Amino acid sequence: MDFSAVVATLNKLLARNQPDVFNSSWIRKRAPYCYRFIQRKVRREFGGIDWDRLTYALDRKFQRRWSPGKTQQSFVQYEDSYELDTTLNKYRDKMYVFIAPLGEQDRRIRDVIGITIVRLAQKGNLLAQRKLMDLIHYTIDDWLERYDFISRWQGYEEEMQQQVAGCIRWERHSETSRVFTGSLTEEDTTKRLRLAIALDDN
Repeated sequence: MDFSAVVATLNKLLARNQPDVFNSSWIRKRAPYCYRFIQRKVRREFGGIDWDRLTYALDRKFQRRWSPGKTQQSFVQYEDSYELDTTLNKYRDKMYVFIAPLGEQDRRIRDVIGITIVRLAQKGNLLAQRKLMDLIHYTIDDWLERYDFISRWQGYEEEMQQQVAGCIRWERHSETSRVFTGSLTEEDTTKRLRLAIALDDN
């Protein structure tokens, strides 16, 4: 069994069972052989299962059903350049995807890199948080060009950056992924930016 086979198996199981939500326990119960592979082979650079990699590979309709539950946020802040550099060095020749993605494949690579840095920031790594702030505005520029319902926020880029950064730091796993990758719905975006517009109007 390899990663592609695991993804294909889970897509079939999800299509057959149609759960409203699913998590690691759901996978362990219904596909224990897949779970064992994930536990051994789908790992983050600095420990733990890389659920981001797995869920991102699933059919899009199933990605939003992933609900791992609440995780305890780390309030111990630290600066670890080795941790961040180790992550970035894996994608050093791909960082252009934040500035000028050439197509959908580049955007998928951007998602993978971005979410990886998100996880380091959520652990409390201040250097990762700062790197995210540098990268977020490129993503916002891409949103403004690609999505009509976001283009209305032209001129509020700084407020968008602050709102998205807050989501990245504190929101739950699946929401965080959607925020960074630019897959927010119009309702999501409106809720995030309503406060910024109201403050400006005052």
